Amino acid sequence: MANTIKVTAADRTLYHVAAAHLGDATQWWRIAQLNGLTDPDLSAFATPVPLVIPATDSSLASGVPGVAA
Repeated sequence: MANTIKVTAADRTLYHVAAAHLGDATQWWRIAQLNGLTDPDLSAFATPVPLVIPATDSSLASGVPGVAA
């Protein structure tokens, strides 16, 4: 089930968000894809921006598609 959170520049990067919410920083691309982002840098977000966080996917062992841990 997807969650929505608000992020700002204080959250630093999607790597940090993925680590905190998905338990795997390498899954940052899933958050980016779901929210139409291409850059993991959040420094441009001065005001809170909502992001949809995907459900945890344990089938992505390393977080990167096609790469096994």
